[in-house]
Amino acid sequence: MMTQLREKMKMDLELKGYSPNTQKSYLKSIEKFAQYYSKSPEVLGADQIRGYLHYLATNSETGASTLDILYSALKFLYETTLEQDWSIKKFPRTKRPKRLPILLAPSEIKMLFNAATNPKHKAILMTLYGAGLRASEVAHLQVSDIDSKTMQIRVRQAKGKKDRYTLLSIENLKILRTYWLHCKPTLWLFPGATPDIPLTGKAVGLLFAKAKRQANIKKSVSPHTLRHCFATHLLEAGTSIYHIQHLLGHSHPKTTSVYIHLTRKDILHVISPLDRLFSEANE
Repeated sequence: MMTQLREKMKMDLELKGYSPNTQKSYLKSIEKFAQYYSKSPEVLGADQIRGYLHYLATNSETGASTLDILYSALKFLYETTLEQDWSIKKFPRTKRPKRLPILLAPSEIKMLFNAATNPKHKAILMTLYGAGLRASEVAHLQVSDIDSKTMQIRVRQAKGKKDRYTLLSIENLKILRTYWLHCKPTLWLFPGATPDIPLTGKAVGLLFAKAKRQANIKKSVSPHTLRHCFATHLLEAGTSIYHIQHLLGHSHPKTTSVYIHLTRKDILHVISPLDRLFSEANE
């Protein structure tokens, strides 16, 4: 990919307000596209775009998220930077498989917390679940974001560059106070290697993996699982989808509605016909 075109696309991404991570992902995807044909995207047309999309769609090693990012990157490049028409009919988007997130039971979440003996790690894990935060959001919390008077946590410039408020539970406040007395953070609530820089999302993932291993939890879960559990357990407790949507910072109710499929609230009292069959036979 020509350096000039790369810089133009990067500028367009910045002007549109895309996050640094999204910019990096899009630019990397376009670089791979250019390398595949050994030509600049400026001289590649519809046949090459379709051919590359088909190549990745039929490649078993290509993940659904990777293909999704590539499609969005190509669409942005040709539609915005190169100012060309982009038609969904000409370039159909591969459907992503719909998989429901794996959840942890409340007992497993307690095991995870108990496995984290480090006060900082325990506070991070409990805040992830108690407030329904993303790993990057908990990593960038500031001490001043914890409002014990209104029992809220302020989340600054999260996904979509939006501020929002979420829950500060009583137990969450207790563990945060214990942690603060132990570590006394000043600016960043969970600082990284030095007090003036925040923890990274990657570091949150590593401490989660350590607690999961020590708790002997075998499920394929990540820090984001605690966010899924937060929403699902709220829904099971009777909280409305509308309130959960705003606590999570979702722009559309459709995004939050996935948790309806995860809740056990409506099936807890449903008896399987298999059990009824044997129950009737024993009468």
